[in-house]
Amino acid sequence: MLTRAALGVMSLAALMLGTSAAGGSTGPVDCPPDLPLCIVVVEVPGQPPDTGQANPAPTTQRTCALQAIGEPVPCFDDDWGWFNNHDSCYYRLREPQPAPSEAVWGGNYPNGAVYIVTCTAPLGAPGTSGGWVWLAAPPEGFGATETTPGELAARAVDQMQLTGPAIGHTPDPGRTGLVGVPVWLWTGVGPTTWGPNTATASVPGLSVTATAQASEIAWDMGDGTTVRCANPGTPYFEGGVESPTCQHVYQQSSAGQPDDAYRITATTTWQVTWAGGGASGSLTVTRASSATVRIGEMQVLITG
Repeated sequence: MLTRAALGVMSLAALMLGTSAAGGSTGPVDCPPDLPLCIVVVEVPGQPPDTGQANPAPTTQRTCALQAIGEPVPCFDDDWGWFNNHDSCYYRLREPQPAPSEAVWGGNYPNGAVYIVTCTAPLGAPGTSGGWVWLAAPPEGFGATETTPGELAARAVDQMQLTGPAIGHTPDPGRTGLVGVPVWLWTGVGPTTWGPNTATASVPGLSVTATAQASEIAWDMGDGTTVRCANPGTPYFEGGVESPTCQHVYQQSSAGQPDDAYRITATTTWQVTWAGGGASGSLTVTRASSATVRIGEMQVLITG
């Protein structure tokens, strides 16, 4: 494993000598006695021919190595950031980001981000020998090796503390409704009960932001009927008869049900979109809550 000091020496030497060392030379190599540092670059032999054997199973542990010689290096450094195997450079997010007027943005602000680059060997391309560079998306390897963006998206959802609906219905709790009379159904609207709701989860070098929005509430009314409403419903208002958005009409009383009441179970479906670490995706989560409602029958007394 190369130490930080060794990496620094290699970077300096490579910058001094360039990439013109003849790795394919077969003659002797002479180092002038007055040269303080002499590096011999040897070409790495090609891969052996395919023998038809199956490739080994991929490892879940990310490994990092210098392109030129295959020497392993740390995938993360506290000062330099995350290693990119494609260019043998470390990338660290510039904190805070440069002002929008800085030339490094190249007119791309606020898209992408500016990174501090520390390279272990020159590539000859602008911006890859060190300094600041703007990238539209995080470079390969930028992020925690043991955590995927999808896992961080799930953590972000947990941080939202989404709940089942804050159930509202007619008749009011403690009162009894009637067979044939619409029962209005709704939820209190807020970030945790209907949305939208946004949260960000992070590990060193990687952040994922997720946004959740409820898309439907399925109302299990306790009488074998499920009402699906693609809206939060409308709270009851004085003088209202039928709900303009979400309701149910019971055909039988709740007599004989546990506690002589129907149990309503409302399940909200949330659609979540997320992005971060050069990836994006979506997932669906559900949350449920319950309440009870008593329904009676109107008794008509006819006298002669």
